[in-house]
Amino acid sequence: MTRFTVAAAQYPVDLLDGWDAYESKISSWIELAAQGGAALAVFPEYGAMELASLDPATMGDLALSIETVSALLPRVDALHAALAARHNLHILAASAPRRDADGRFRNAARLFAPSGKSGVQDKLVMTRFEREEWDIAPGKALNLFDTALGKLAVVICYDSEFPLLARAAVEAGAEVLLVPSCTDTMHGYWRVRIGAQARALEGQCFAVQSPTVGEAAWSPAVDVNRGAAGVYGPPDRGMPEDGVLALGSEGVPGWTFAEIDTVGIADLRVDGGVLNALHWAEQPGAVPLPPVTVIDLR
Repeated sequence: MTRFTVAAAQYPVDLLDGWDAYESKISSWIELAAQGGAALAVFPEYGAMELASLDPATMGDLALSIETVSALLPRVDALHAALAARHNLHILAASAPRRDADGRFRNAARLFAPSGKSGVQDKLVMTRFEREEWDIAPGKALNLFDTALGKLAVVICYDSEFPLLARAAVEAGAEVLLVPSCTDTMHGYWRVRIGAQARALEGQCFAVQSPTVGEAAWSPAVDVNRGAAGVYGPPDRGMPEDGVLALGSEGVPGWTFAEIDTVGIADLRVDGGVLNALHWAEQPGAVPLPPVTVIDLR
């Protein structure tokens, strides 16, 4: 499939009164994305932190909140896998801290395909908050997901601000970059948005940003959330002049939809008004890129 609709969530972090409330919320969101014609639904970074509210005794403690959410991940992933199959939809689930065998937590985004296959992309560059307060460890591998929709890569929030990560994915074949984000100021939102749009320009690809929105005063992790969902492409022939295919209203929960066409991206890479993707290596100081692992989700 080369032409399809993507849905980017402006996702509120809610105070939940039990697992059933969470399951109902996620199921309703996915159903709305499917009703809107989406083939790909993208949720934000750390949207899963609302699961900490399922344990009122620990939800006000940052470390215990992280542990609570991590422990629920197998159940969360089973739900998303079932919904992807039910609605014939690719779903990037909201990222969450995951405890690994070394005892460290990593920020993991999981991509679920209707085929039943799934893959994981860990965040690779930690923000100051993650380093200094959350004690979240960086991931090690950059992945490319080969799907029925085309080749997708995930650059989580801060990762989108580092061009070599996205560039490595583009050179491996990425046509769409998924950018889940969680920012508590408009400064943060704009850093990620500018990064996403710059990566779309440099790689002549699409970038899909999905943020958390609203306030969750009960949460020590995601108490304030600012941003707007957006779908971006390179500002070139067949695209909007500013590269913005769709943009949500800041702070308002809901889906932002856009139709994207990866054939158009392929055409621009060989015959666009400019050839950023092709000419990358000509810039002085271009360096070897990190390796990319291809994961088959077809």
